Amino acid sequence: MGTVGAGAEDIAGEQRQLINVAYRLLGSVTEAEDAVQDAYARWYALPRSRREEILSPGAWLTTVTGRICLDLLGSARARRERYVGAWLPEPLPDRTEWDHAAGADPAGAVDPADQIVLDESVTMAFLVVLESMTPAERVAFVLHDVFRYSFAEIADVLDRTPAACKQLASSARRRVGVARAPVTTAGRADVVRHVKAAWEAKDIAALVGVLNPAAVMTADGGGMVGTVLRPVEGGVRIAEYMVAIADKAPGLELLERSVNGVPGLVALRAGAVMTVASFDVSDGRVTRIWAVRNPEKLRPWGHNTP
Repeated sequence: MGTVGAGAEDIAGEQRQLINVAYRLLGSVTEAEDAVQDAYARWYALPRSRREEILSPGAWLTTVTGRICLDLLGSARARRERYVGAWLPEPLPDRTEWDHAAGADPAGAVDPADQIVLDESVTMAFLVVLESMTPAERVAFVLHDVFRYSFAEIADVLDRTPAACKQLASSARRRVGVARAPVTTAGRADVVRHVKAAWEAKDIAALVGVLNPAAVMTADGGGMVGTVLRPVEGGVRIAEYMVAIADKAPGLELLERSVNGVPGLVALRAGAVMTVASFDVSDGRVTRIWAVRNPEKLRPWGHNTP
């Protein structure tokens, strides 16, 4: 982890890696940035002589960031028990559409749009699975399986033996389940396009046709906006719910957009982003829908429209 004998520029250069680790661990851009800033604050709070003794500042920063995230994950469980409705990770726009004004840092920090790598480890489907893990499992799995850190390095973060960390990662891996045949971006985009067309036409039959009969839709309003508080199960019920939403929101505009690196939909009203929807697709049909409506989680999306 990190570079031996790193200087000031190298220390700053670790930020990209740390933000990527922290977002995957926490599912929140804001919390990830706070965790990394906290780690840097602790680094600069060390006496100069102590900093010079640390052979790999990058490893030190990663260890501290991991421990901060571990603590946050523990407290998050209690917070989410009080959360109104379902809690979903923050959806990420493509870097070209990130609302830089909303995400601007007065201190001049690097924009998160230029930091977070959008790959398969940040899809909503993957992040939701991570939410099912214990904090220790999540840290062990993300650091080892996503970022390829050794279990000896992870042991420093979790304060456990390498063997125990290996067992945690193995347990977490079982939660991920059996890997399915990958769906191409074009294949996902086609399915999402069919959902959009059917939703705009308020065509329940067409929606049912593109939804898996056992599909599940989960919405996150955080108690700040109206939305269903429990998951909606079944293709027919989801289709009826989506059409009911369209009836209650005249003027709703749907845009095909990249959400966490894969095709999704963004719903706007009067130019403002109201909902960001992510989809999981299998065999040409939607199996899961995650609709984020909590405005606090939609700040990076702002009013960006083409």
